Amino acid sequence: MKTHRLLFDVGNTTVSVGLTPLDRPDVLTVWQLPSTGPTTPDAFGLSLYGLLQLAGVPRERLAPALACSVAPSFDGILRQACASFLGVAVRFVHQEVPIPLENRYERPSEVGADRLMAAWAVCRLLPAASHLVVDFGTATTLDCVRGSAYLGGLICPGVLSSARALSSQTAKLPQIDLDLKSEVVAPGRSTKESLSQGLVFGFASMIDGLVDKLTPVVQGGLPDAPLVVAAGGLAAAIAPHAARIAHVRPALILEGMALLALDVC
Repeated sequence: MKTHRLLFDVGNTTVSVGLTPLDRPDVLTVWQLPSTGPTTPDAFGLSLYGLLQLAGVPRERLAPALACSVAPSFDGILRQACASFLGVAVRFVHQEVPIPLENRYERPSEVGADRLMAAWAVCRLLPAASHLVVDFGTATTLDCVRGSAYLGGLICPGVLSSARALSSQTAKLPQIDLDLKSEVVAPGRSTKESLSQGLVFGFASMIDGLVDKLTPVVQGGLPDAPLVVAAGGLAAAIAPHAARIAHVRPALILEGMALLALDVC
């Protein structure tokens, strides 16, 4: 009997792997694997097989997997790994499993599946008349939703990609992390602290400023301002310092896929 499904949120640098039961939209556990470097179907398949063993779920219990991908070069690796090591097919949202959201992009095919999935997920999980979804991934994106319509959004530099650019282009700068000694912005007294403060509070202030500018556009004639939700791996580090963010859902895309799977799979 099939009891579980694997969910894959395939980004440009990492793959978030979620495990969900077939009878409810819960994401039981989330693992992070790289999507870059010399990854092969065998290496990725072995990693998945080992994770399933840790979770205590035999591969015979798996239903076909669901994936949301913005890394087309990885899609074949994922399909082959799942077929060879887990014995399951993979269906991709947007291409094979439509996301039930009105897409108002000028060229709808240009919108990343992850942005549409996050927009639909936030409507289901946190109902409101309008939403702004801030995703802290390889890029930082702000996506605008009114009712059941995806209006478009903004794409900004990512936190870690900005940090790597600073490190690679500036010989004397140390490796950067996001650990803060202070919960309020203050002059850094070391290069490391100055960088951490600049990145965390700089991105938090950027989000607050952009939300303020986007709010009247997204709100339109509605009585309430958009609900602002942060997602992505770095949401927990940045969101506490951004006053406009109301909710943090790091695994928003996986949560959305768990809901979508119940609806259509």
